[in-house]
Amino acid sequence: MTPNADRFLADLHMLRTFGGDDAPGSKGVRRRAFTDADLAARDLLADRFQEAGLTPHMDPAGNLFGLADAERSLLMGSHSDTQPEGGWLDGAYGVIAALEVARTAQEAGGPPISVVSFQDEEGRFGALTGSSLWSGKLSMEAADKLVATDGTTWPEARARIADRAGDWVDPARFNGFLEAHIEQGPVLDAADEAVGVVTGIVGLRQFHITVHGQQNHAGTTPMGMRKDAFTIAARIATALPDRFANVVTPQTVWTIGHIRLHPGSQSVVPGRAEFSLQWRDIAADRLDRMERVINDLLEEMSVETGCEITLDKLRHDLAPMPMDDAMQKALSDAAEEVAPGRWRSMPSGALHDASNLAGLMPVGMLFVPSINGISHAFEEDTKEPDLVTGVEVLARAVQRLG
Repeated sequence: MTPNADRFLADLHMLRTFGGDDAPGSKGVRRRAFTDADLAARDLLADRFQEAGLTPHMDPAGNLFGLADAERSLLMGSHSDTQPEGGWLDGAYGVIAALEVARTAQEAGGPPISVVSFQDEEGRFGALTGSSLWSGKLSMEAADKLVATDGTTWPEARARIADRAGDWVDPARFNGFLEAHIEQGPVLDAADEAVGVVTGIVGLRQFHITVHGQQNHAGTTPMGMRKDAFTIAARIATALPDRFANVVTPQTVWTIGHIRLHPGSQSVVPGRAEFSLQWRDIAADRLDRMERVINDLLEEMSVETGCEITLDKLRHDLAPMPMDDAMQKALSDAAEEVAPGRWRSMPSGALHDASNLAGLMPVGMLFVPSINGISHAFEEDTKEPDLVTGVEVLARAVQRLG
């Protein structure tokens, strides 16, 4: 089972043209879930699946499968949607790598491989939406209440695939799941290592927090009499590092990635501030402790300022998830064979669809380096030899598992 590197790279570059940024030299991509670029890319993938002898099938969530003609097969893949300003490899690498391994296995008489591109992994409507629905962690009734930041509802989005969508694919037809991905961090690149075998995926918690202040005139309201919602939100943000100091490790992360002020005018003291607060760690008990710290801080700030502070829990079902031991061994053995001494075992600080599937079947993940650790940005990139090395490791791991 020797992958065709030229064929693999050609397909990977072809996928980038769907939603690709047209600035000279840019490899950036804008391919949000259910947009025209996303649906066109899925049509391309369906054609490629069919050419590879796989049966294309889109389910009600927009997940696109290329199904092997076998009662049982190994499922491989990732996602092909991007962040609003995303890179060309995040997710796409895993889908095209899976396609190349499936083609290689067919040509070499290897084990049957099915391929998937899950929908909305990047969270236009909620992190890992497509795989959450397929795995049963999220009901369609609950998903139908999801709304993107641009106001698009989930029902409006999935109405765009009404002519493409069929029934759900039974997870029982797959005997495991392998996902390849760029690391999205600096570890492999800094160490000049070729691949990482993932030991586990971090858990994630997220709050939507609203500070209810007092809207007022920006010119006539003395500073000492203001209930400025933004100032209170900023105080919460700057207090977090000290509050977390005795709880977290160097691998723990937290992020305020979205804030909205009301009414949003230069001459008005904001009466309401809404912001997201997300935190991630590989240990569930540490996530719990961080949640208690956040709740205590919000209560103290509310009492101190006299302002109501409310929160909604978002995505508290994403628990830390270890990878399957047999999958790790197959990947580790293959990595040592393809890139001796230039690989490591490592946790994933990013969420991936594999975490949702781990409750259904054995799951494994493989990383390739990200140059300078950059992802979720137009500058995201990986050296092509490293991309090819990852596919070769996958193919040899599949042989072992087969």
